Amino acid sequence: MMIHGFSFLSLSASLVLPWALTGLVQGEKITESLVRDVRQSFTVQEMPLPSRKLISAVSTATTYYVSGQGNDKNSGLTTSSAFRTIQRAADLTDPGDTVLIMNGVYKNSGNAGSVVNIERSGNAKAWIRYKAYPGDSPKIQHNTWSGIGLSNGVSYIEINGLEVIGNNANVTLAYALNQKWNSSNRLTNGTCISVEGRVNAVHHINILNNKVHDCGGAGISVMGADYVKVDNNTVFNTSWYSVYGCSGISFLKSYNSDNNRGYKMFVTNNRVYNNRMYIPWIGAGKITDGNGIIVDVSKLSQGGSYRGRTLIANNITYWNGGSGIHAHDSEHVDIVNNTAYGNGQTSSLKKGQIYAGYSSDVKIFNNIISAYPGQKANSNMKNTNVTYDYNLYTKGAEITVMGPHDIIGDPQFVNPSNGDFRLKANSAAINKGYYWKDLKTDYAGKPRSAGRYDIGAYEHQ
Repeated sequence: MMIHGFSFLSLSASLVLPWALTGLVQGEKITESLVRDVRQSFTVQEMPLPSRKLISAVSTATTYYVSGQGNDKNSGLTTSSAFRTIQRAADLTDPGDTVLIMNGVYKNSGNAGSVVNIERSGNAKAWIRYKAYPGDSPKIQHNTWSGIGLSNGVSYIEINGLEVIGNNANVTLAYALNQKWNSSNRLTNGTCISVEGRVNAVHHINILNNKVHDCGGAGISVMGADYVKVDNNTVFNTSWYSVYGCSGISFLKSYNSDNNRGYKMFVTNNRVYNNRMYIPWIGAGKITDGNGIIVDVSKLSQGGSYRGRTLIANNITYWNGGSGIHAHDSEHVDIVNNTAYGNGQTSSLKKGQIYAGYSSDVKIFNNIISAYPGQKANSNMKNTNVTYDYNLYTKGAEITVMGPHDIIGDPQFVNPSNGDFRLKANSAAINKGYYWKDLKTDYAGKPRSAGRYDIGAYEHQ
């Protein structure tokens, strides 16, 4: 819900940090491919020689290495001369460069706003990539505003295969409640990955294959950005202790960097669970969010309502405090082939497992919406042109909106208590979905049926 918490600024409940502190939070961007930066060859005529000698100068991209056993006085150019901090590499990158991060625990130093603050951009033909070294499992652990921060208009950045751990293990609920009016406490309010574009808009960011958890604030927060892909991440145990209304994955006030009206924002193939608020949002004095995934107030984007489309597909969201997935005060959103189970763990949040509110041009198709008996499956608050169809609802759930091809049935999950939401052979979801031409594979990367899709994140194999 949109809540007006401050006299000078209308803020969404998914806002992670105060406007005054945006300088401490960094946005982040990522891409899917590395293109070498190859400059044109040139010729030099040497006089008075009778012939011309062709001299080629080729500049290739640089790979930097970071290791828990490294040293920032090293060159960073080989595994044996690796840097110790990711920031050292981030301060050197040029378009096309790759930072390979080896095993180690990487922490913020002193009062730094993040473990790594990314402000140097790639370009459309040469992204900058931050990746786990092949076979390694590096950990970014922090007790500050963000583990990884991207800001200052940064673009064409990829974050891939990292684990980001927040400060929840060092915070008690009693301490957090004592700090519920303290908006400047980085111990309780820190975000795992922060894409901050509200001052200088960021664009072309890919956040892929990361494990993100135990941050007092949001898991992955994207604010004032365009062309962002959040794909195949696992996000859990976030949003617990912040005084801001946070969620596992949140997109706030997406930014129009161009007039493209096609898909530009992607939240796909993520597993998002046990994200919830225990501390009231400071702007409203009550718990408002703790959702799995939210697209928030895109109608109030910089330069007017966000014009691009957002695709939320093949996600598994369960046991979150608020909704599994919802669009609030937003438009041009497609919520397709997701599985939502047992969300709404916060008893005061009763709007549904998957829903849209105060929104327009939203399509909610092919989702398994599994609510407890008597719990709301969906809702329809002041929407225009919001369509629910080809969804499966579980028996006993309260269904506010029922599309013409929606069904009530048993999804027959393999083992939901252990987070296994694959379908058994007798599932009511099999072959009951709509063919969504822009979605060819399921959560596991398996091809969708050429005919009728199965409902939910998994296609039965």
